Amino acid sequence: MTSKEDAQKRIEKLKTAINKYRYAYHVLDKSLISDEALDSLKKELFDLEQQYPDLITPDSPTQRVGGKPLKEFVKVRHYERMLSLNDAFSEDDTNDWLRRAESQLGHKYAGTFYCDLKMDGLAIELRYKKGVLAEASTRGNGEIGEDVTLNIRTIEAIPLSLRNENPKVPEEVIARGEVFLTKSEFNRINRELKKGGLKTYANPRNLAAGSIRQLDPKITASRKLSFYAYGLSGNFETLAEKYDALRAFGLPVNPYGRVAKSLIEVFEFYHEWEEKRDKLDYEFDGTVISINDLAEYQNAGVVGKAPRGGMAFKFAPRESETVVEDIIVQVGRTGVLTPIAVLRPVQIGGTTVSRATLHNLDEVKRLGVKIGDTVIVGRAGDVIPDIIKVLPELRTGPDTLSSGKKEFKMPAKCPVCGSKIEKNEGQVAYKCVNKDCPAQKREAIYHLASRKAFDIEGIGPKIIGQLMEAGLIRDAADLFAVTKEDLLNLERFAEKSAQNAVDSIQSKKRVALPKFIYALGIEHVGEETSVALARHFGSLKKLRETAREDLEKIPDIGPIVADSIYRWLQKPYHQRLVDKFINLGIRVVDEKIIVLLQKLTGKTFVFTGGLENIARDEAKDRVRALGGDVSSSVSKETDYVVAGSKPGSKYDEAERLGVKIISEQEFKKLIS
Repeated sequence: MTSKEDAQKRIEKLKTAINKYRYAYHVLDKSLISDEALDSLKKELFDLEQQYPDLITPDSPTQRVGGKPLKEFVKVRHYERMLSLNDAFSEDDTNDWLRRAESQLGHKYAGTFYCDLKMDGLAIELRYKKGVLAEASTRGNGEIGEDVTLNIRTIEAIPLSLRNENPKVPEEVIARGEVFLTKSEFNRINRELKKGGLKTYANPRNLAAGSIRQLDPKITASRKLSFYAYGLSGNFETLAEKYDALRAFGLPVNPYGRVAKSLIEVFEFYHEWEEKRDKLDYEFDGTVISINDLAEYQNAGVVGKAPRGGMAFKFAPRESETVVEDIIVQVGRTGVLTPIAVLRPVQIGGTTVSRATLHNLDEVKRLGVKIGDTVIVGRAGDVIPDIIKVLPELRTGPDTLSSGKKEFKMPAKCPVCGSKIEKNEGQVAYKCVNKDCPAQKREAIYHLASRKAFDIEGIGPKIIGQLMEAGLIRDAADLFAVTKEDLLNLERFAEKSAQNAVDSIQSKKRVALPKFIYALGIEHVGEETSVALARHFGSLKKLRETAREDLEKIPDIGPIVADSIYRWLQKPYHQRLVDKFINLGIRVVDEKIIVLLQKLTGKTFVFTGGLENIARDEAKDRVRALGGDVSSSVSKETDYVVAGSKPGSKYDEAERLGVKIISEQEFKKLIS
């Protein structure tokens, strides 16, 4: 447990940082860090305050909602305080939430729960008088918001008059909900802003907020904002009834909300939408879980800024804050040294992250990261975590870990073999000059077994490390000589697991030429260069017999890459290694062009965004199998840009150059 003195220092730093980011986000409409990163800062503050409740102050970010209203709008006092929700990030957090509510109620809660999606938009209060929209206001500071009625009237999803059927509309109705922007509309608006040379928005939430706060309603009207309601004045027995009444009045609610009979069903709802998170055309960052019985909900009361009867069960963040506890160096398969940040373990994307790559010394300097710094770490899919941003304002005195005073320097000698480290002129990389360095050999074997090379399932770094330490393998080819008996001598291997591992290795003895070339780990030779070499030479034999000048004639292979390939092929050790693969039964399948199947010959594809129904690597392989080429950048020579969910700058570049953009569905038809 953190000492009270350290907790107090950390709390003050966190409060200052959170207030800075909240002000920028809520008042200035500027996102200095992601919502997920801000959530993790608030969660750390909340947890520390729970340890030491006497350190909670009235001005703590955990005790208030939103920021100051903008001065350009008339101020509006809400009919009652607009609250926020506390966050949960795990099933354990959710169980704790319910226990706290039950403690306040004085009994076990035996009722149902209402589950909804937590929209990432702007909270709005609507006031209807005699069924007609009279006033609309932003959350503001929770007590007083901003009158944005003229802008809200431009949103077609919000009715100007309520349906007066069943139930009958009272004299005054107060409804609350979330104004948001779809991802497709967000991309459209940003493209138009970019074409006009104007500043683009960072995310749909910022754009929605910016649209509502326009002084000219015509600008708001030009942006197709959407709205889902979640709150309603009046007497209801359950939250589900309140949602039914909202629908009856003509106010849209999220169609995916539903009643859960138990926390088990609450968790099922959460995991269902965690998987579907990228399938909807709008952003949501979790689920809202509420006690459905409104009498019990009210009796649970309010703590600080939040009702005890409801909470936000957030999805695993793609970004989070943590502390850099050390910076170490990793030696790669080509001898290049990579700085690695050792992190205080943190949950990102559903997994515990304790390491993040810093790429090279230039990146360390660009970020300004030092040992002890608080940082924002992010990851996407299978990508190795990156440090996105350093938070220097959280540095404290020189005598603590979080001082951030210890700078990283590249070692003069290899941390594995002790050999000299050199830096080539004009390059950012520092390298170990010892080609027999154990780290380089180990990394080369990891590389060979990886998905993009031989794709040997179940053979990861731990098993490879065991085999090397036992002296059973010395290079990548030795992997194919491993027997079941070899594995039975290692820790944690039984008869079945040993046989499965050997079967997995032996099943990969037949490999396509591009993947074999890639697996060799030649410096500067990635996937695309491997494919280019395979297509040009057609066989491993012809590649091994090539002259340096032949390599330079291949499109996209310049003098540096050609020299690297030629020098690798000429070294006796590498020649013996390739012979060893062949002698151990590796069959390298030549690259043969079958005319009837080459429907994409001469076509170049670029992929951007996430693909839902086909893996990115599989999509690339299908293009190549049909004679096409894959590029990592868009140019006038690009024939198709395949755009998945959340496309990046390649999408905009394709539009600028007039390159054809197709969806994943169109791509699948093209390759079928």
